[in-house]
Amino acid sequence: MREKVGRGRVFCALAAATVLTVAGAGQAGAEEAQQREVLYVANNWDGTASVLSSDAQLSPVGKIDLIPDKEQRLREIYLNPVRLAGFLVIRETAGEGHDQFADDMYSTPDGSSVVVSRPSFADVVSVSLTTGRINWRFQVDGFRADHMAVSPDGNRVAVSASTGNKVHVLDIRTGREIGSFPTGDKPHENVFTSDGKIWNMSIGEVNNDMDAPWMDFLKGDRRITVADAGTLEVVRTIDMRQRLDAAGYGGHSDAVRPAAFSPDESKLYFQVSYFNGFFEYDVAADRITRIKTLPKNPATSDDRTSFVNDSRHHGLTMQPDGRNLCVAGTMDDYATIVDRSTLQEGPLVPVSKPYWSTVTGDGSACVVSESGADQVTSISFATGRKITSTPVGDHPQRVRLGTVPQGWTGVG
Repeated sequence: MREKVGRGRVFCALAAATVLTVAGAGQAGAEEAQQREVLYVANNWDGTASVLSSDAQLSPVGKIDLIPDKEQRLREIYLNPVRLAGFLVIRETAGEGHDQFADDMYSTPDGSSVVVSRPSFADVVSVSLTTGRINWRFQVDGFRADHMAVSPDGNRVAVSASTGNKVHVLDIRTGREIGSFPTGDKPHENVFTSDGKIWNMSIGEVNNDMDAPWMDFLKGDRRITVADAGTLEVVRTIDMRQRLDAAGYGGHSDAVRPAAFSPDESKLYFQVSYFNGFFEYDVAADRITRIKTLPKNPATSDDRTSFVNDSRHHGLTMQPDGRNLCVAGTMDDYATIVDRSTLQEGPLVPVSKPYWSTVTGDGSACVVSESGADQVTSISFATGRKITSTPVGDHPQRVRLGTVPQGWTGVG
């Protein structure tokens, strides 16, 4: 009799779980139906986000004020001599004489808010797409917030505290800090991987003019830090200096900039300071396997001190099917599609100081931010040719796919 009752209870529990699962799936489907996929463009110098259609036409959808609390934040900064000093240093170095109000951004899973890192305010905030008000604010360690990444389930956001030498991991809905992990000097790019890791690339000191190869030791501790995404324990560090030297590329910087994994995450493609090109790294074999050197623009000076924050090329993304890479040739004023198999580049598409690259929602085109022309441009992966350009705000940098509520046209 007890066995029958036990089986009945198990069956009831399974039935209830099935009902909850179906209901949950239905709710998730309803939420998705109420959202529209878009591209968010973070306009760093004016503190706004331009929101565009996620296809290659880049049609304007709306605009967001990402610094509705600007006066309050500035008042706090000007009343604190230490923070004021940090604020002014950021303006004159990384900001190229401008305040940096919007670096990286992602939408929340329900599409109701957008989360943005604000370098000059050293914080991360969540802004409501309904009211334009700030839902929560998290102040990072040190004086500057930088690149972010969102976990595959959309529930956590990792942000680099670039002068605090750590990565904070936050609950994307509440802003509560889940934890953090230490990095090298000036943590920069973050990437969540499917095996439950977070990869962080530290770029070292990029704000001085000690750029000659013989002064490389003055650039600080540059390494890739790999942390367990659950425990946030550091499980691996990768010093690309050793790998570059072993592959015969000792003359190149080991400051890993934007990076992109192959779809199966067996290969990592990455840019480094000063270099017009990128490297291929075999993750399992732990070695650099190929180098791609891209053309130089004859009009671009080879003087390293003239490169913005040490980056000759800054912006690298992978076509979803893994066939092509899209490269932003920042100081050389072009973008190009590179065949991943042959490493042959396509046409050099003229663009003005491209600072980032990503893909459209359908994966058919690359989108680069033209920070020198205040616009974004789409480029076909199939042809390597420009499709269109759309004006945005002052000094666009990061471009990310996200969502907004259906019918949304802007706020703030």
